[in-house]
Amino acid sequence: MPFKHYNDSSGADKLPLSLIANGRRRTHHTQWSIVFLRVFSTLVLCSIALTLSIFLPTPWSTLRSNSFSSKVSFQKANDPASDWRDDIWPLRPQTPWDISTDFPYPRVLEYDVSEGTWLRLDVHPKSGDIVFDMVGDLYCLPAADVAKGSVTRARPILLGIPFDTDPHFSPDGDRLVFRSDAELGVENIWVMPWKGCGAMDVRSLEDRSGDVFLEEALKSKKFEERLLIEGVKETDQRRYNRLIREGRHEAQRVTNETYRWVSDARFHPSGSKVIATKWYTSSRSLGAGEGWEYPVPSLEDLGERRTQVNAGEGNRVLGRTLPPGWSVEEYGDQQIGPEQFIWNGPDSIIFSKNVRDANAFEYSKDVHSGIYSIFHRNLTTNSTKPLVGAFPGGASRPELSRDGRTLAFVRRVRDKEALVLKDLQTGSLHHIWHGLTYDLSTVSAPMGTYPSYAFTPSDDAVIIWAAGQIYSVPLSTNKYGERVASSTPPSPIRFIAHIEQRIAETLRGGVDVLKLETQDTQRVRALKEMRVDNHGERVVFQAAGVSYLQKIGEKVASKVPVLHERAPYYSPSFVHGADNLVIHARWSDINFSSFEISNLQSGISHEIVGTPLGRYFSPILCECDGPGRQIAFVKSGGDHMTGDVIATAGVGLYIGDINLPENDAKVSTQIKIRNLRFVPSDIDSDDRVNMRFLEKNKKLLVQQSSRAFVIDFGAGPNELGEYQHLTLASGRMSSEMVASPLSGNVKAENVAFVDFFHVYFAPGAHLKEGETVWSRPGNATRSLARLSLDGGHDVTFSRDGKKLFWFLGPFLHSLEVSRLHHCASTIVGDPLTFGISCVKSLVQYQEVVIEHSTDIARLKRDAAAASHEHKEWLHAQASDVVVIYNATLLTMATGDPARDLIPGGMLVVRGGVIDSIGTLDNTILSTGVTAINAHRGYVIPGFIDVHAHWEGFAGRYPAKSWEMETFLAYGVTTLHNPSADNVDGFVERSRVESGQLIGPRIFTVGDIIYGAGAAGIHQDIVDQAEAYSALVRIKAEGGPASISYKNYNIPSRASRQRLLIAAQNLTMLCVPEGGMNYDWDLTYIIDGMTTVEHALPVPILYEDVLTLYALSGTGSTPTHIVNYGGAFGEQLVWATQDLPNDPKLRRFTRHDILQGLTESSARPANSYALFNTSTSVAKMVEMGLLAHIGAHGEPPLGLNYHAEMTFTQQGGLSNYEVLRAATSSAAKTLGMFPSLGSLSRGKLADFLVYPPDVDLLHDSITTTRDLRLVARGGRIWDASTMEEVWPVKGNKQIVPPINPD
Repeated sequence: MPFKHYNDSSGADKLPLSLIANGRRRTHHTQWSIVFLRVFSTLVLCSIALTLSIFLPTPWSTLRSNSFSSKVSFQKANDPASDWRDDIWPLRPQTPWDISTDFPYPRVLEYDVSEGTWLRLDVHPKSGDIVFDMVGDLYCLPAADVAKGSVTRARPILLGIPFDTDPHFSPDGDRLVFRSDAELGVENIWVMPWKGCGAMDVRSLEDRSGDVFLEEALKSKKFEERLLIEGVKETDQRRYNRLIREGRHEAQRVTNETYRWVSDARFHPSGSKVIATKWYTSSRSLGAGEGWEYPVPSLEDLGERRTQVNAGEGNRVLGRTLPPGWSVEEYGDQQIGPEQFIWNGPDSIIFSKNVRDANAFEYSKDVHSGIYSIFHRNLTTNSTKPLVGAFPGGASRPELSRDGRTLAFVRRVRDKEALVLKDLQTGSLHHIWHGLTYDLSTVSAPMGTYPSYAFTPSDDAVIIWAAGQIYSVPLSTNKYGERVASSTPPSPIRFIAHIEQRIAETLRGGVDVLKLETQDTQRVRALKEMRVDNHGERVVFQAAGVSYLQKIGEKVASKVPVLHERAPYYSPSFVHGADNLVIHARWSDINFSSFEISNLQSGISHEIVGTPLGRYFSPILCECDGPGRQIAFVKSGGDHMTGDVIATAGVGLYIGDINLPENDAKVSTQIKIRNLRFVPSDIDSDDRVNMRFLEKNKKLLVQQSSRAFVIDFGAGPNELGEYQHLTLASGRMSSEMVASPLSGNVKAENVAFVDFFHVYFAPGAHLKEGETVWSRPGNATRSLARLSLDGGHDVTFSRDGKKLFWFLGPFLHSLEVSRLHHCASTIVGDPLTFGISCVKSLVQYQEVVIEHSTDIARLKRDAAAASHEHKEWLHAQASDVVVIYNATLLTMATGDPARDLIPGGMLVVRGGVIDSIGTLDNTILSTGVTAINAHRGYVIPGFIDVHAHWEGFAGRYPAKSWEMETFLAYGVTTLHNPSADNVDGFVERSRVESGQLIGPRIFTVGDIIYGAGAAGIHQDIVDQAEAYSALVRIKAEGGPASISYKNYNIPSRASRQRLLIAAQNLTMLCVPEGGMNYDWDLTYIIDGMTTVEHALPVPILYEDVLTLYALSGTGSTPTHIVNYGGAFGEQLVWATQDLPNDPKLRRFTRHDILQGLTESSARPANSYALFNTSTSVAKMVEMGLLAHIGAHGEPPLGLNYHAEMTFTQQGGLSNYEVLRAATSSAAKTLGMFPSLGSLSRGKLADFLVYPPDVDLLHDSITTTRDLRLVARGGRIWDASTMEEVWPVKGNKQIVPPINPD
């Protein structure tokens, strides 16, 4: 059903139904539990309310009534914030950069608007002038013009590349503070003198006659901007002119943050300082607020430019509180904190806080029960008391009247959003107006849960943004002196603003998929599981399910001999003392893991038998003499891809006995494992494991992500059967750790590890006992050397410890450890990059070339074989031709549904490529081609999921993927994953392309480029070299298939710009995480990022943003399924469809996942902001925006892609426009339209065939899921069973036993 905008100024439309949301992930109270909790809350509050801090989460907090506001809590003297040191992130300081001059903006968008989105404003305390922000610029409405009642021209007072927001006046109106990302691109607080709207207008001399500086700056504007575009360095005079034109020539910093960012500054009554929200990220990139105080220059100081601000200066006024049981060391992990601070007199503050989440932000909360509360804190006594409770509807965005008596805030009231006043003397609440836009208390909102607003100088009205307009809400006073709603209704203050945005070129790229898939072979570039022989002369490794041997210095890699050519292999390792032998594991989706010992010289392989059914990895043999050996390996439990049903017990280390095969054996033999036993150990079977025996078989060296340790078998077990574990080295944040042990001594001679994608080396002699190795400058391990220029993985020592090896894509790097002394002085003298400028000359590398056949090459062979077997008379040149006839073709080639629709059409495919499109009347077919009757059903291009997540790539075992099969069964022929793994993501792609499993073609960003403090994936991007390396790491692993990267909430715009420059040189796309930060999202668009992933957190957009977004060239992947601003769309799917019993889903998906989607709780339609998002997207599509379908990989896979299409259609798009988003628009954005995305001659044959009773253009859009056939690159399957239809009829892959029923 179609949905209309909710929460505009005229009120919400009454909704005819109640919608349901699933409670599997996010708990919502049922009716019986609410009754219970109310009783419970009363009892408990009576007994302990006086001793509880309002910051500690309580089970009854959702039900607090107005009595909540009378309780008082006291901040403890030992505030945990005062004992916590914010000294880890960022790892390195930023290098100089100016976002306005070091990044090109060659385009200009100019347009007029009469409405705006999320306008944060303030009112001058004397004149009544209104200042507000809009798309990163500041504007002013003169009070005198507003009083005339006509449309007021908004005066631009601050323009330019910096994104400026949150304007607020000083108490006497002589200064204006605002937030800006000027210069380095981190949002800080700035201040400038206030001279009035007209006197600060930077585009008109009407009120600035005689201002020769502005006049000259405007005259030189075009010329000087052209010089910047051409890369001509800005002179001091040009910089002065630019700052004059922008209005910031008198602006000065108040804060100087280079990693944390600051917002929403408010003046102290004295005018000498401000309080602002400083945002702290943890391992999660959603910021937690704290209240910080900063001195502000006086008007005199501004004139003389006396003030200098050091990085990080400021004073914490109110920090975060810790949940019960948390220590000071965990303070940085607290994701919830106070925000939206205002002063209440000289020594008190009022603020708002999320009281529903204890320590981690949760999505899809219940806005009707309330999320935020408002508090008062006395800074002298450190006492805090609640002013307004969260229940019902929440309370946020507090603002005070000029006389300090009336507190204004916003809250949800049924299907409306209300402006509410609380009289602080009497405690009375008055709902003033129910015409506000819905607040954003459901999301993490550094832009504010509602735009800031203000009382007029005389407190007779509130000036506030709502529904695209700035409104005046008149107030009156009742007989008790309380401010209440006036009899005069609120009215909009009409304005017109001219927007002038310099924007960057949109980042474009892509890949020639047609060329890639129609050649005979493709390369495997992501290689892993490397092991090295004794002296560093040979390595073995896994290449997408195939074990390979590479001799150092030779060009050609060779496959390790195997018993089953079509089976996938993994975990190869050399056999010490038997140079021609390699042991590795074989995977079977039915029988799970087996081990083989392969003779590299004879080509004979031998199977080890006697292991129980199980999942095994990392097999090694002891370094013993003679044929009798011990074997060690690790067993893991069930996992996402192989199921949790079969052989899940007994996880851990196993040791057994075997005899090596005869070296001259001519035939394959079976090797019986004997005395197999479980050995208790500290090995984490879910982590990487690199093992090696020491001292023959007396000790076992185990190397994992952050620890290398020795298990001492020689000393014997203790009374519990446990062996001593001795740590050689451990890493504080490492993702790989290896050690070269000293002979005869349980100590590390040398240690190598991977930290933040780079390979490092540390001499064991310099490691103190218990010390963790770390690469953070200032805290780094002594004598640490960086070995990798751009990064590396699978770091491994040769057995003798003299050489160190690692991979970066297909490039095998090696270093003779003894040569590091040549760079000793450089290493010691380089505390930031640890000598890489010298070390890079010592490193050797060679390219490893591994190829496999393409699926189209295999298709041609399969078709030829099938034709020879069944139709020997068939001409050879026609064997790879298949025809879909009697079809209703919808080509999606032109964007015009009338031209794209071909009734009675015929699609001819030759060798996996579309040969022709037409009708039977104008098509001549070769004799004996395979023909499929479509029975007049629709045939359309295969779907592209632009934003799909899944888990299978991270699996250890090379199993068939039920995930990939499910995607394909629902018509998705191309996947783009915006968060995977630099190595494993591309390994999975190669396994699909090599035919080990069926599925859509995969493209991925690899690891995200992450701004928050997560070990392993955090990247600072402090200079251009680091930006280049960050992208080279991705490009190396995927080669041509590495088409994109993901900026994930990187706080510095300078860092984001550096990545964009590097991406342009590497022809890569940028698909940033929207991340609920409205302001950052707009800079992504302005700076030319390819898309914005997820919706903007403000669901209803207006002219300013609609125009900017639609005309920018940046595409939109709104993911209504996980929409910001309200309940997720997936909950609506879970609630309204019988997913656990869906026959097709049960055929392809894990049943436990489906069962987890069974129960749900009622949620009204107005809780789903996704419908407003859909409307905004539809408006922009009409203006030229390329929208895409991305289902986020939410369960159930496949089906939710079609649900996302349905949500996209709800905003007003036609079925054709939705199908265009799913096909051609996605292909254009990803740079693949020349190869796919439409049914056009010369493109890859990705197509979907529907039954004749499905009318895709006129039926409900939900019929897109009713597929008959799906084809990827010409290979055709029955979509209901995934049994192959052509060319190998009846072929069907077998997946592991993922379901018990």
